[in-house]
Amino acid sequence: MIRVAVIGANGRMGQEVCAAVEAEEDLELTEEVDIGLSSLEALVENGVQVAVDFTNAEGAAENIPWCMKNGIHIVVGASGIPASVIAGIEELAPKCEGNVLIAPNFAIGAVLAMKFAQMAAAWMPDAEIIELHHSGKMDSPSGTALQTADVILKGRRQAPADRPGTMKENIPGARGSKREDVHIHSVRLPGLVAHQEVLFGGPGQLLTIRHDSIDRKSFMPGVIVGIREISKHPGLTVGLEHYLAL
Repeated sequence: MIRVAVIGANGRMGQEVCAAVEAEEDLELTEEVDIGLSSLEALVENGVQVAVDFTNAEGAAENIPWCMKNGIHIVVGASGIPASVIAGIEELAPKCEGNVLIAPNFAIGAVLAMKFAQMAAAWMPDAEIIELHHSGKMDSPSGTALQTADVILKGRRQAPADRPGTMKENIPGARGSKREDVHIHSVRLPGLVAHQEVLFGGPGQLLTIRHDSIDRKSFMPGVIVGIREISKHPGLTVGLEHYLAL
């Protein structure tokens, strides 16, 4: 039995995680941490082994080192954690017993889509990303889009076509943001949850890889994998794909 705490338990994702943990026979929801609920100190007092954090980048930046120093593994789904914070976690990791998993996306379909994008980039290096999220998402581009751009850059065997592109933007930002030379377009609208298209263009053809999370339950199988596997992965791991052996 793995004793689990959920940090940010009152939030929409926190509530889903609590329900998912309670549904598993080998997991025990030991603590719910949020305003009006338990504090982090209760995790140590009640022998929590794994914490799950779906708060925000600022909260996670404080919660991760605290859990690490107290020997508690932490699975993190907070988006937009700065690179400087990640670097600090890497530096701290060898001194602590608590392991860390930070995943831009816990939907297994989204993780697979990123893997497929990396494979496609080897043969179709010209790519653009469109990511679509609910209007309450605080950061853009999404962490998933940034990671997708990174795997596209990593997967290329040749440079994209040498083309002039859009020489003039009639409205600044019309071509979106860029991760090196991969354009990323962010959409924020009510009614969306989390969606992404990666478009690969080549002579006479277009390949589209799309993933849609239409319910927050789509993230829960990946979160459960993270909880069960984190003790086997010392230090900091970024990306659920490393737990799925992709």
